[in-house]
Amino acid sequence: MPHDFQADIDAIARIDAIPTILDVVSRTTGMGFVAVARVTDARWIACSVLDKIDFGLKPGGELPVETTICDEIRQSHEAVAIDSVADDGVYCGHLTPARYGFQSYISVPIMRRDGSFFGTLCAIDPRPAQLKNPETISMFRLFADLIATHLDSAERLDRAETEATQQRSQKELREQFIAVLGHDLRNPLASIAAGVKMLKRRPDEAKTEHLLALMEGSVVRMSSLIDNVLDFARSRMGSKLILREPDLRPVGPVLDQIVDELRSVHPGRHIETDFDVAQAFSADHSRLARLFSNLLGNALVHGVDARPVRISASTAQGRFVFSVANSGRPIPREIIDNLFQPFVRGKGREQQGLGLGLYIASEIAKMHGGTLEAASNDDETRMTFTMPIER
Repeated sequence: MPHDFQADIDAIARIDAIPTILDVVSRTTGMGFVAVARVTDARWIACSVLDKIDFGLKPGGELPVETTICDEIRQSHEAVAIDSVADDGVYCGHLTPARYGFQSYISVPIMRRDGSFFGTLCAIDPRPAQLKNPETISMFRLFADLIATHLDSAERLDRAETEATQQRSQKELREQFIAVLGHDLRNPLASIAAGVKMLKRRPDEAKTEHLLALMEGSVVRMSSLIDNVLDFARSRMGSKLILREPDLRPVGPVLDQIVDELRSVHPGRHIETDFDVAQAFSADHSRLARLFSNLLGNALVHGVDARPVRISASTAQGRFVFSVANSGRPIPREIIDNLFQPFVRGKGREQQGLGLGLYIASEIAKMHGGTLEAASNDDETRMTFTMPIER
């Protein structure tokens, strides 16, 4: 199980100079136990250790912070050096040396560039040693500053790499967003433009009705694309989708309206419905309409033209369940696992739409405390939305 201070332990472990520092300290002073410790007001954690006296601590090992002199250094930010506890006027009666059995001790604070206290570079030994001199204390301070500098540099590097990764991700997202938006809005706009030109050249009433139906379908598709884009932009800007004031009413009329709209957009497709939704329930019905439209539109786009799209909805046992199924090529497992992420459009499937519809639908499902799940096999692909309801 990872240590709750694992990040600090790892940060010290990544400093290549640490083993050399501990070895130089031990050789120069004769101290048998040398450590870099992370010290807080409640914890003392060994991050790196050189132990020649079998003190028993390893990286990740802890001492009760209140039993250490390092806790005093955390508060004072001053170094402490003891040549011989027995002869020291301040620490001869201190509980810490008696508890841990050392006679010589030295510890200096590791201070970060922002003035925060990280911990200490410390050493102990059961024998007396010559530590209270400017040369030794200066060496410890130099090494402590070196450790702090490495920590600061590593943190700045990590932050820079994170920012660079985020910038690359945002750049790729913007480019993909602009590319698919330009492509998918261009198609219905071209359809409307072509229809207008044909109407100008041939004012034939029979063809006029057909062309107007196609143009109306293009307008509906563009409206859906724009709504999805706006919702996606809100969610990415941290606003999240807004749940409008819920109202209590049956969902049947909303379902019927969505089915009628998409039948007009796809006049050649057969849509089978099975609704048992007499019970009224409180919800943001306009958002649910978007969810129904996105799921049904997705099924019509990716389903086989010769096979019907099947819709069922029911309100029973405190739940509303809405399901859309279409026949067609199954969605690969590696795609279905990420199907409700933005811009996911399966390879080998029709590349229509922004790849935002299912993402927006899943966000609407979450807004209502519900779930949206997908299942796909050789027989059908089914999307199922379930949410709790109250009368």
